[in-house]
Amino acid sequence: MHVTAVVLAGGTGTRMYPASSDQRPKQFLSFGDGPSLLTRTVERASEVADTVYVLTRPDYADAIPDHAPDAEVLTEPAGRDTGPALVYAAHEVREREGEDTVMLCLPSDHSVEGDFGSVAERACEVAADTDALVTLGVEPDRAATGYGYIKPGEEHDGYYTAAGFFEKPDAGAAERYRYNGFLWNAGMFAWTPEAFLAEARRGDLAQLVKGVEAGNAESAFRLAESVSVDYAVLEDAREVAVVPATFEWDDLGAWDALVRVFADAADDDGNVVLGDALTIDTEDCVIAAGEDQHVSAVGVSDLTVAAYDGNVLVVPTRQAQRVREVVDRLRDSE
Repeated sequence: MHVTAVVLAGGTGTRMYPASSDQRPKQFLSFGDGPSLLTRTVERASEVADTVYVLTRPDYADAIPDHAPDAEVLTEPAGRDTGPALVYAAHEVREREGEDTVMLCLPSDHSVEGDFGSVAERACEVAADTDALVTLGVEPDRAATGYGYIKPGEEHDGYYTAAGFFEKPDAGAAERYRYNGFLWNAGMFAWTPEAFLAEARRGDLAQLVKGVEAGNAESAFRLAESVSVDYAVLEDAREVAVVPATFEWDDLGAWDALVRVFADAADDDGNVVLGDALTIDTEDCVIAAGEDQHVSAVGVSDLTVAAYDGNVLVVPTRQAQRVREVVDRLRDSE
């Protein structure tokens, strides 16, 4: 089995403002000691894949070798979310690596701890053996409303058929899904290029596939709508499998994720501190200071305070998802 990993690294990570920005996207940051999120993802991918590609936007292409010197770089014609991006990647991988390769598709900004390699390898095996579109499913440890859920169906050898996808439920539904054995859709996939493109041709991405395969990717992307691969392909695909993940996983989508990812490194008052910071009578906060920045927090609790490049964010950690509103307002005012 030949495996080609495609690491998606074209987004900016708006909910991690002000650490992330158009000029310094989240995947180039480390959020702690060690290499960047992108570097760590490529290293994980290399455990399984014979070849690793990083798919990114033109603005970031020149910076990829600084984080992934051994990876090939694919530059998508325009940012149109994961549906169009993976159509383009599937076409390019098929042309370069052959139609029998298995694509392992990974976001560049996730936190993964544990035995990723064996789970990813099993997902690739299922994709190769069945021609199904395979997603990795994570057992929920809380009733999260910001993730999609997968209902496992018939059990097979190390995987299940996917009996349904359920996007970002309310709190009550999320609790029911967790109680009934649903899995989080972690956004990590495996499939052969042709199996994926065949499903994409059946839905809203049909014209995009046609244009890309005809050599008109740039014009096809100009006409394409931004849509996630879940909505555009997976939810209506004829054969989807889910491989349960046994590793620890978190989507570093917003500041509240750091509470979970760095729980073991929190101080005695429950504060997660990154960078140069001072806390006095402060509890259960996320304090993050970029290079040449300092943050002091006194007598507060349950806040995220982040200072980068002279920009400061203060938000209740439980409302960290609202940081996207800040970025939208700032962009509108430019």
